[in-house]
Amino acid sequence: MKRSVGLLGFFLAVMLLQNAAAQQRIITLSGALSETVHALGKEKNIVAVDVTSEYPAAIKQKPRASRDRTFSLEGLLGFRPDLILTPPDELSYAVESKLKRLGVKVVTIQQEYSVKGAEHFVRDVADAIDASAAGRALVKKLQTDLQSLLASLPTGKDKPKVLFIYARGVGTMSVAGKGSSLDAIIGLAGGRNAVQEFNDFKPYSTEALIKANPDVLLLFDFGTSSLGGKNAVLNMPGVSLTNAGKNKRVISMDGNLLVNFSIRLPQAIKELNQQLYRN
Repeated sequence: MKRSVGLLGFFLAVMLLQNAAAQQRIITLSGALSETVHALGKEKNIVAVDVTSEYPAAIKQKPRASRDRTFSLEGLLGFRPDLILTPPDELSYAVESKLKRLGVKVVTIQQEYSVKGAEHFVRDVADAIDASAAGRALVKKLQTDLQSLLASLPTGKDKPKVLFIYARGVGTMSVAGKGSSLDAIIGLAGGRNAVQEFNDFKPYSTEALIKANPDVLLLFDFGTSSLGGKNAVLNMPGVSLTNAGKNKRVISMDGNLLVNFSIRLPQAIKELNQQLYRN
């Protein structure tokens, strides 16, 4: 009899845990986090996302936790979350501390811009949402896809020099240096970053552009649009003096895809490589 009661208690506990997992309410605060949670089969548990979460369509339709990149305590609590997944420094210390005191679990997921980093990212997200088994399967697929892709990529002896320009209109431009996500994706796709003098991002200047003399200019698609299109980029001061300008080599790509470094990393590498080595 005691054994029966014990078994009953065990199964009730399992059912309660399963029900709790099913009812988990998740907020994701980056496009990569949202895509990965979706790929792990927990899209229905996502109650809100940030403004960078645009893919896939089911994620794009989710409510926004904020209209910009700042998040208030009241705005987040309005979605009654159990769990918030966030990149480092996305939430203010005050907001994060109050959320935790109110019983909301906040998990910070760090991204490393490399193949191994993408694998670790998927595992970390999977562990955070209690989907470790699905995470292992997704990482295995990611590894297989990347190994096959990287072994087949066309490259040349002279890798094209690529200058990434982040633009939000002519008055707001910067370029990517070493250690940035753009530096990493350019290298994986068979190019070389034209800027090696500094890390991360620095303001754009015509002098620096001419000195770097890139073979290709790379921009997010919204960046190209903010400058007036490809022809407007080619007509910017100094561009005509570079190899990129002379050969009219401007590449525009989806920003969320380029900096994903998660489940869509193979797609980002392939698309950028095709653009770099097109005939």
